[in-house]
Amino acid sequence: MAEITAASVGKLREMTNAGLMECKKALVESNGVIEAAVDILRKKGAASAAKKAGRDAKEGVIAQHIQAGAKVGIIVEVNCETDFVARNEDFKGFCDETAKALAANPSADIEASRVVQVAKIGENIRIARFQRMEVTGNGLIAAYIHTGAKVGVLVEVGAGKESTVGSEDFKQLVRDITLQIAAGSPTVVSREEISPAVLEKEKEIAAEQVKNKPAQAIAKIVEGKLEKFYQTACLVDQGFVKRNSEITVKDYITEVGKKLGDDLKIRSFVRFQVGDSVAAT
Repeated sequence: MAEITAASVGKLREMTNAGLMECKKALVESNGVIEAAVDILRKKGAASAAKKAGRDAKEGVIAQHIQAGAKVGIIVEVNCETDFVARNEDFKGFCDETAKALAANPSADIEASRVVQVAKIGENIRIARFQRMEVTGNGLIAAYIHTGAKVGVLVEVGAGKESTVGSEDFKQLVRDITLQIAAGSPTVVSREEISPAVLEKEKEIAAEQVKNKPAQAIAKIVEGKLEKFYQTACLVDQGFVKRNSEITVKDYITEVGKKLGDDLKIRSFVRFQVGDSVAAT
């Protein structure tokens, strides 16, 4: 049997917000496998959701660059060793320049400038990841970096007509969508993008939580829990935060589309948070 350490218990607790003893029992039951322990806690209702495993404790910032015309954009995570350096203006300037260079050429060699920055600041610096987007057809790329530069968003929103792209209503919608992604932390654009494996896992967890209920009741409860899962994971199913969730994001897009006489669609997005593993649609 694997040794259950205080560190693994602490990590599981951070991931699930479950109690210490519940975490320890789940680790014992899973023979020390963190991901399996997360599922055990969720089935018992001790954890409402699981954060991504493999979190990186590195400090750093999220930077972005949108090229003129908003047809090409990039989001970059740059890591350093301390939050003190993450707030350093020279470091942030390096991150902005890195984003600009990679937006122009994703194969750009920035090693020389990274080495110079390491020598200047006195901490190790690494380009953890980046995501570049380029508009397909009519549409816009937009980015949003939340205060503190620990969370950043990049999104492509498409339109059917070229004239729509220049309208202020469309530009405002694109800005609103970036804020929605930052606040709501969805994982996919729509429920059609959720993999069958993920869906089956959610059904299994939901059913396990109410296994002592009558069969007919279980089916309805599982259906309700899946709907709540969709409303959390799927961007277009989320309540639109700017309207206090009175309408969904899908409703808002439809509303603006009708006003502009066009068919609007969120094509793709990525949300980066410093220290998280890569999360892209």
